[in-house]
Amino acid sequence: MTETRTDEPRSDAELASILSERVERQAGRQSMFSTDNLRTLLPLIIVLVVACIYPLINEDLRSLDYIGDFFPTTGSGVIILVFTMMAVGLNVVVGYAGLLDLGYVAFYAAGAYVAGWFASQQFEQVNFHLGSVGIGPTIPGIHLSVFIVLVIAGIFTALVGIVIGLPTLRLRGDYLAIVTLGFGEIVPQFVRNADSIKGFDLTHGSFGIAPIDSPGFGEGLSNATGGILPVSFRQSFDAQDLFYWSALGLLLFTVFCCWRLRDSRLGRAWVAIREDETAAAAMGVPLMRTKTWAYAIGATFGGIAGAFYASFKSGAFPSDFYFNISIFLLCMVILGGMGSIWGVVVAGVILGWLNIEGLSVIGNRLNDGFFNPVLDRSIEVPKYQFGIYGVIIVLMMLFRPAGLIPERRRKLEVEEGVHDEVVKGEVSKPR
Repeated sequence: MTETRTDEPRSDAELASILSERVERQAGRQSMFSTDNLRTLLPLIIVLVVACIYPLINEDLRSLDYIGDFFPTTGSGVIILVFTMMAVGLNVVVGYAGLLDLGYVAFYAAGAYVAGWFASQQFEQVNFHLGSVGIGPTIPGIHLSVFIVLVIAGIFTALVGIVIGLPTLRLRGDYLAIVTLGFGEIVPQFVRNADSIKGFDLTHGSFGIAPIDSPGFGEGLSNATGGILPVSFRQSFDAQDLFYWSALGLLLFTVFCCWRLRDSRLGRAWVAIREDETAAAAMGVPLMRTKTWAYAIGATFGGIAGAFYASFKSGAFPSDFYFNISIFLLCMVILGGMGSIWGVVVAGVILGWLNIEGLSVIGNRLNDGFFNPVLDRSIEVPKYQFGIYGVIIVLMMLFRPAGLIPERRRKLEVEEGVHDEVVKGEVSKPR
């Protein structure tokens, strides 16, 4: 059945009524206590509360029969949160601006080595301490507070993102992906071989930089708060819990920043470039500057995550920064839904858990329940992790191409596609 589009003039009263309804509807959406917002916020608040108290209930959960093994340890939770933070940062580049980045691990490595330079004994010829905790003042090297180091790592990796982005962001599509892949391979090779730059040891080569100082608040703040704030994370009885809560705080900070950026003027410019770069340029969007901002901001979160992870592991090692990490983070973005913050968070937690503990737990259950008693053999499921991730992505592309929790705009694009537009005064074509 065909429809004819008619443009009948409306009276002033009708236009005023329509405008009033739209204003009221928009005000209802913007109200913090509106039904839609409460319906959205309530599950998030419940998840946040559970995430905050998880270290306190972790042992009880892991002691449960049958399902206890499926709950990760607190230490594994730290790694999951760090990788999820990097995935949210990558989502700015890939999901918001539509720039395919296959070298995100470079920023992760840069942030980790910033922690190695400014919070260890790497530069023994210098003795400088500022806010460091848990180490004596006579220990050589540059020892800044790890919280200061996180800020420095964010600034440094933003500059690295600008330096990498300026010559590469003029490219598009596959060409951009290939160039970023090249930078992702160059940086790990550089840190592996930068142990003798005209006699200067910058990265300590394949041995890496270790140990890296622990975060902490020092004796002054600890005494002032009655011991509530720990002197040093690593020297505390509940060190894993402290690292977990810090990682959770960094993830929430990243989510908040990305959420605010999404609806900002810059975020709308990113979306315009993602949808149609030529049309965005024609409408006055400065392409290079806008793309560079996306690259720099995404790199900032990757650098902060790398510095924190190096402090958690107490070392920065070249073996930690391999190309597969970039692909792994990209899988999180695709699985969750490109441009969707909450989707990437959920996908990051799922894939992070599978990578660290989940596949081993599932493999043990399969061996105990089927392979050993039935087939009289066992299978090492973690050996096939990238094949499993590939199958997950293929299934997602087939059955839910917009992601687990898709962004509204992208969901409409995927589900609706391109329709024939109805021209004024003409009959639309039946589909």
